Amino acid sequence: MNAKDMLKGSPGKSLFFFALPMVFGNLFQQFYNMVDSIVVGRYVGEDALAAVGASYSLTTVFIMVAIGGGIGASVLTSQYLGAGRHDKMKTSIATALISFLVLSILLALLGFWVNSSILRALKTPENIMPDAVVYLNIYFAGLPFLFMYNILSAIFNALGKSKIPLFLLLFSSLLNIILDLVMVRVFHMGVAGVAIATVIAQGISAVVSFMILWHQLKRYQVPETEKLKLFDFGMLFRATKIAVPSIIQQSIVSIGMLLVQSVVNSFGSSVLAGYSAGMRVESICIVPMIATGNAVSTYTAQNLGAGQPERVKKGYWFSWAMVISFAVIICLTLNLFHDNIVAIFMEVNEGGLAFATGNAYLVFISWFFVLIGLKAVTDGVLRGAGDVGVYMAANLINLSIRVFVANYFAPIWGVAAVWYAVPMGWAVNFTISFIWLLTGHWEKKQIIREKPKAEPIIEPIIVPEAEPKIESKTESKVEPK
Repeated sequence: MNAKDMLKGSPGKSLFFFALPMVFGNLFQQFYNMVDSIVVGRYVGEDALAAVGASYSLTTVFIMVAIGGGIGASVLTSQYLGAGRHDKMKTSIATALISFLVLSILLALLGFWVNSSILRALKTPENIMPDAVVYLNIYFAGLPFLFMYNILSAIFNALGKSKIPLFLLLFSSLLNIILDLVMVRVFHMGVAGVAIATVIAQGISAVVSFMILWHQLKRYQVPETEKLKLFDFGMLFRATKIAVPSIIQQSIVSIGMLLVQSVVNSFGSSVLAGYSAGMRVESICIVPMIATGNAVSTYTAQNLGAGQPERVKKGYWFSWAMVISFAVIICLTLNLFHDNIVAIFMEVNEGGLAFATGNAYLVFISWFFVLIGLKAVTDGVLRGAGDVGVYMAANLINLSIRVFVANYFAPIWGVAAVWYAVPMGWAVNFTISFIWLLTGHWEKKQIIREKPKAEPIIEPIIVPEAEPKIESKTESKVEPK
């Protein structure tokens, strides 16, 4: 789907066909991350699964920082595209790539320094500590690749090219599966092997993504009178204002996991293994919700950039139908097949307590995914409009509820307090964001100062090499009336 399709025709159809590749792409990304747990759980053992699970809550925080940062950059890019300012669109893309490359290197160095301390602070069981440290050290070595890939994917989505990240994720997911099996089954490298496989797959995907983006950007013509800049501090500031709340919103689940990890860890490595399996499945289940919210964000940004707020409202109400449909399918699937799903991660006979924990978590949480879906699409409109103040506060309240309930009620309800807290946070978050959305304040926000041209969007002029007609098009623009 190209950018023009986002601004014309049926809002529901435009949003659906733009969101669908994002849903499948993010599903592959989560499956890509889940393969590590499946391979070590099935072929190395319960302790190895627990070690990867103990690392997962920390690694996911970094993944969500990358995704949230990409969304911040993509909103600005989408609005410039909607306004037809291809010169500033390209500058915003270059600014984002440079900024997040530097940030990823700094975070990687920080990760090497603090990972052992964080694992101990989270009361990680001693029997899995060495494997957890090894996994994290290798993971942080590949952090720049992870960041670059996610930022590039967000930029493709901002350009309306949501199918490109899908194909790249399909490729990298298959590569990761093959490398995981080779590292573990052939070279017997255990936890270290799945970490190395993930870094290699991410690195190749990042390089290929950059090459494709470079080719795609050549199609967006810039007038010779406009001067392209490689970096713009003003754009960085505006993107950061959107990126920080986006990072918080995207990270709520993972930060919540991290802050309650010590609660889960205190119940032992078997409970941790079961909880880790459940969390991996949950990460798959929320993908359609988060992806639809991200699609709504891009859709909102492009249409507001083109001066079409009414079209945003129609798309928003259609997004409700999408996430409710996803929630019903997920609920039915988990209630019917939860035993089979948890069994993918472990041998049932070897992990009685772990198996029971994973099942209990999935059966309970299956009824509440509609809440995170409604929250995601509501936050998507506010984020796409750049109206992020209340939306950020709502997500912080969500996080606070999860941490308080898990820590305060765990001695009473047991480890189940960790997952009882989840829908409570989602419900409050959605309620606050929805009430603010109804005020219409988001319609008055203005991130960029560009006025849309007579045509809301200018399609990139792709000139066949055999029949160049650029001069005739230029002449027709300057022909006197």
